[in-house]
Amino acid sequence: MSAAGAVKPEPTTKGVVPFLKIPKDGQPYLAGSKCTKCGEVVVGSRNTCGKCGAREGVEAVKLGTTGKLYNFTIVHRNFPGVPVPFISAIVDIDGGGTLKGNLLGVDPKPEAIKFDMPVNIVIKPVPQKDKEGNSYLSYFFEPQSS
Repeated sequence: MSAAGAVKPEPTTKGVVPFLKIPKDGQPYLAGSKCTKCGEVVVGSRNTCGKCGAREGVEAVKLGTTGKLYNFTIVHRNFPGVPVPFISAIVDIDGGGTLKGNLLGVDPKPEAIKFDMPVNIVIKPVPQKDKEGNSYLSYFFEPQSS
């Protein structure tokens, strides 16, 4: 805990997810890069556009908070201490970019999961805490309500 007794959430594993931004004032968000020449949007920070090769005109953007399920797998075996089964998903973000993460709130059975299912991208604390009791934030996918 900090000296004031408040626990400040940090991005998952402190820097391994550099595109998860936590501003001092405001809500956490996912950051990406957008090419001003061709419009390509990608997750994370880039200096050069991977689509058109432009070396100038790549700007930082906030990524969307919704998307569509592109692909998934149901994980039944994992590291010790990680509850299984869970759904590992790839989502095409509305507005551009593609992201891999866990799909929550869906029964981990193939018949319960639909390709192109609309999802919300949510940022919230993970269940685990570090040795000092600090929380970590990460992003997840949840199905949109119909």
